[in-house]
Amino acid sequence: MAGMTYTAEAQVDLSTAEIYGRTLTELAAEHDDVVGLSADLAKSTKIGLLGEKYPERFFNVGIAEQNMMGIAAGLAAAGYTPFVSTFAAFASMRACEQVRTDLCYGNANVKIIATHTGTSFGQAGTTHHCTEDIAIMRSFARMVVLNPADGMSTAQAVEAAYEHEGPVYIRINRGFDQPVYDKPIEDFAIGKSNTLRDGTDLTIIACGAGVWRAVQAADILKAEDQLSIRVIDMYSLKPIDEEAILNAVAETRRVLTVEDHNIIGGLGTAVGDVAAKGGKGFAFRKLGIPDTYSIIGQPEDIISHYGFDENGIVDTVRDMMKIEVEEDDDWDDEV
Repeated sequence: MAGMTYTAEAQVDLSTAEIYGRTLTELAAEHDDVVGLSADLAKSTKIGLLGEKYPERFFNVGIAEQNMMGIAAGLAAAGYTPFVSTFAAFASMRACEQVRTDLCYGNANVKIIATHTGTSFGQAGTTHHCTEDIAIMRSFARMVVLNPADGMSTAQAVEAAYEHEGPVYIRINRGFDQPVYDKPIEDFAIGKSNTLRDGTDLTIIACGAGVWRAVQAADILKAEDQLSIRVIDMYSLKPIDEEAILNAVAETRRVLTVEDHNIIGGLGTAVGDVAAKGGKGFAFRKLGIPDTYSIIGQPEDIISHYGFDENGIVDTVRDMMKIEVEEDDDWDDEV
């Protein structure tokens, strides 16, 4: 399959959702089995781009998300590769039972592209924020969960989803993301991650909207504190890159996770679960939405309020650097 190519300049002009819509349309041009479904949000989620080019392969089921998942399962059983798209709050919660039973239980080859994730729909209110979807989707057997950081990596995630046999959940934001990549991620693959900055003092593991902020924070800490900060883009949340996590624990002894999601059940929980299996002691913190329903406002203000913007990351890293960790490589006394 030919790769979809986008530049950093294109990402400034196109929202992440528009890039996914174009990528999906290009996929449909190459593969007759690709079909699209919307629950009356084709324009907002940008899957309507597929419908404009291939109206006979696009279905608007109306405001009926549960029904949309069932129809998608039926299309998959008939040999099609359905891509369904709606707001994340509706895909992961309103249609939760259908995703679990119709898609995951039967291993239906359906791809869900959920937009307006985390707090990115800030002013729409808490009911339209989606800070629980990673936790929900990770708990479903057979579900793959991807959270790309920008438009370019989203295009790669859409391609990878098509190549994977079985259900896939891709979460992206509402609007324009700061470009993280100026070229495609080398060896992008489900179950892997990408190291954006290498470092030895502390590791920041981030996903989605947290990745760009983690990079900014690492650069500030290098310039102002002479700290060597490793930054990992954990774009695949399930399966997750266990090797990268265990290496970070062993080599930096301090790990901080950053996510636009509740800190219960999301990226931080997934990283903590893997690290605990390694049996090595380390300093660990999670940044994201605490155990609460998020405030209403502009996304940037919400992220700042909860302290997982670049300034909050810098402050947390500086606090974590005060924690004593052993400098030797002998873990026998810690297991």
